[in-house]
Parts: sequence; structure tokens; C-alpha cells
Amino acid sequence: MRTVDFSLEANSSHFMKDTQTTTATINIAHLGVLYRTQEALRDINCIIKPGKLTGIFGPNGAGKSTLMKAMLGLVPLNSGTVLYQGKPLMQQRSKVAYVPQRNQIDWTYPATVWDVVMMGRVKKTGWLRSFSTVSHQVTKNALERVGMSEYADRPIGQLSGGQQQRVFLARALVQQAEIFCFDEPLVGIDQKTQAVIFEVFQELTAANKIVLVVNHDLGESITHFDDLILLNCELIATGSRQQVLTEQNLQRAYSGKVMYYSDAA
Repeated sequence: MRTVDFSLEANSSHFMKDTQTTTATINIAHLGVLYRTQEALRDINCIIKPGKLTGIFGPNGAGKSTLMKAMLGLVPLNSGTVLYQGKPLMQQRSKVAYVPQRNQIDWTYPATVWDVVMMGRVKKTGWLRSFSTVSHQVTKNALERVGMSEYADRPIGQLSGGQQQRVFLARALVQQAEIFCFDEPLVGIDQKTQAVIFEVFQELTAANKIVLVVNHDLGESITHFDDLILLNCELIATGSRQQVLTEQNLQRAYSGKVMYYSDAA
């Protein structure tokens, strides 16, 4: 880890990567979000590409989770657009697998691991319809992939934090989506779970999926990310790790001391 002490006044300019669009990208233009009268995000402009593991980073209160929720229509936009293949992303939720923060999930809900993962097949099956043989096989494969097959009949509330995260990763996989959004999936997990998560992320990006992850850790795990979106209520920088993790950008985002993994830049 390396520590940088920023004592200079933040520079008002910020780096923007070339924003040539393609049909498979998510295009965010002039996005703004208000919470009552407080501006949570202002004038966010960036492009999220398929085949790249993209991380949303920034200090506490920077608007990281808000950006993801705004993209998906879970919080209202005050301004701007979020387009995927030229159409509003919030109108294409069937193409998205979203995993919220663990603290937003009711772990007392009486469901088994199998039940939770199978819920990811509801969109493809339809409400009140029986799950197909294909859905059962897809669920079985997903649990095997994340190493949770032996816990299939275990109540979800009896699992550790890392095990719960792997179950929700499996639920995302069975949706067979084009876009995968994870909000703080690395919080409170063990090293084994972290390794599984990044292996699956790599497989998804290799399949040319869009994979977007909210994260706050500037430690060694940041080396897994291809592209970064650095926020502090406004866009500080977007692009590759090397382009984003500069002292100037980190100074603007964190306004003081920050520790980050030096080999990431």
C-alpha cells in the first residue's frame, strides 16, 4: 500500500476518456440526482463498455450506490439520460442482473439457498408458472460454480456473509443477463469468496458482458478492475486504472490522505 498526502488545492479540471459510443455500451449523459434539496450527483457523463470489469470508486457519500440505482431507475433522475443500445436502460431491466448491498436484504426471510437462486429465473419463467427442467439445471450449475451446492437446502439466514454473497452471485448468474450490477459485493467476505467473485467476473467479461461493481477499497483488489469511474458527487475521472489513479484525481476525490495499492497505477 502507498500513502499520498494531498495538501494542494484541488484542480478544477478532470480527465475524461474518449467517449466514442458503440451500440453495446451504457451511455450516461448529464445525469443528476437530488435527495430532497441536496444534490447527490451532478452532470455525470461516462460510458460503460462490455468486456471490461468496471468499478465505481470514491469516498463515503460520493454517490457510488446512487449512480448505480439511478442507472437502473431505482432512484429518480433529476436530469440526464442512461441509454443502452440507444434506449433507456430503466426500460430494459430484463437484461440486467442487480445485486444490492447485503444490508438491504432481509436475511430472516424463510428461504433456502436453492429458493433464493431459483428466484433469479422468475423473469424468464413468468410469475406463478412452474420452473422448467432448464431452470433447474441452470440453478444447479450456478450453485456448483460458486461452490455452494452442498448448502442448497440450508436457510439463507444461517450462512456466513461470504456464503450469502456467493448465493446472490449465483442468483445473478442464472438470470443470464447482458448487464451485471453489483453494489459493494466485497464487503465483509472471506478471501475464498473474493477469489470466486473475481473469477466469475472475469468469465463474464470474457463473454463480453457489462460488469459494473460499486467498491470503496483502493487495496490490492483494485488490480482486478479494467476501467474505473471515480466520483465525489461529480465525475472526477473515468478510464483505465492507469488513467484514473493519478495523484491529481485522487486529490480531487478524497481531499486529503488516501491509501491505495501502488501497483494499480
